[in-house]
Amino acid sequence: MKVLIADKFQSSGLARLKTAGCDVVTEPGLVGDALAAAVARSGCNILIVRGTKVGAPVFRDAPALALVIRAGAGYDSIDVAAASQRSVFVANCPGKNAAAVAELTIGLILALDRRIVDATADLRKGVWNKKGYSEARGLKGRTLGVVGKGQIGRLVIDRARALEMDVVAWSRSLSFEEAAALGVRRVASIAECAAACDVLTVHVASTPDTRRCISASVLEAMKPGAYFINTSRGDVVDYDALLKAIREKNLRVGLDVFENEPAGGTGEIADRILLSGGVVYATPHIGASTDQAQDAIAEETVRIVEHYISTGEVLNCVNLCGRTPAGFMLLVRHLNKPGVLAHVLNVISHANINVEEMRNVICEGAVSACAQIALDGALSDAALAQIRQGNANILGVSQQPIAHAGAVSRSDG
Repeated sequence: MKVLIADKFQSSGLARLKTAGCDVVTEPGLVGDALAAAVARSGCNILIVRGTKVGAPVFRDAPALALVIRAGAGYDSIDVAAASQRSVFVANCPGKNAAAVAELTIGLILALDRRIVDATADLRKGVWNKKGYSEARGLKGRTLGVVGKGQIGRLVIDRARALEMDVVAWSRSLSFEEAAALGVRRVASIAECAAACDVLTVHVASTPDTRRCISASVLEAMKPGAYFINTSRGDVVDYDALLKAIREKNLRVGLDVFENEPAGGTGEIADRILLSGGVVYATPHIGASTDQAQDAIAEETVRIVEHYISTGEVLNCVNLCGRTPAGFMLLVRHLNKPGVLAHVLNVISHANINVEEMRNVICEGAVSACAQIALDGALSDAALAQIRQGNANILGVSQQPIAHAGAVSRSDG
């Protein structure tokens, strides 16, 4: 199995991939056309990236490529639709960097409250302004609003409560019972969360549903002088509205992500928020960049590769079809002999029926098996008889409608 790693990757992970028998090529810093060319040239089966963007051109001339692994949680930097069109699986490493992102979130909140960045910058210029920087508000007893209750959101809640902050939270799936268990107050909307808090922090994945979920109305609901933190993704925020809120409501802002980030690990950025003139502190998308997080992500990446090599299954796959068009399940019990499945599939093909999913389960002793074949239509009695009678190794054939016809449920591995 040939693996191309297009970003910096932990040495412990590299060693484990090689131990697993992988032919590993590391070319950190590949971006754009150079990445597409390297994938085509290398003939890699697996591509591993961290922050590098994987666009549609990567998949156009890569017949060997079968799996792209994002060594991190978010996968919006990968053109998943283009991958799916070329039958390339995409996987990620959710939760492995949660503690690191939560720590940076709390760090930004503390920095904003105590004006740590500005105070340090003044001191480096020889300016002693104890009077001005002594006007911190303090966090004890303040209210933190958390948007999103995934692993990062939960860890932020834990750390905020250790700082004796009150917490309100919103998520589509947050129930009153779960909120009580987390020790937070559940609110009905993001805008209500924004209105109730002194500090608003967002921890949601980048999806069409979350795009600009921190909207103008949400930012307008925040208290004057409140703090806003975003360590998730840049596109979850309406940046025009945020810029207006900085200027008109004196919001203090802490960001680790931006609208248009450089594609690689280094580059130039001229973000209008950074030039707003307000109290805006920022880091260059380093939320997951601690040794602890990268070790955990490398370990999870290797686990995905090893499982794929041994089973053909992709753990944490993000582009499996949630529901297939299958309406009927064909069950073929058979002796575990060559040619059985070829015979069955040949009959199905001549019936102009499409196979949506198929699994061949081997019984103990490997003498017999059962093929479970999900079809988009029903086979005729004649076709079923042809399957049954056309191969001496077939023991039995049955066909049944799938519950809720037209859909076979799938779950991530």
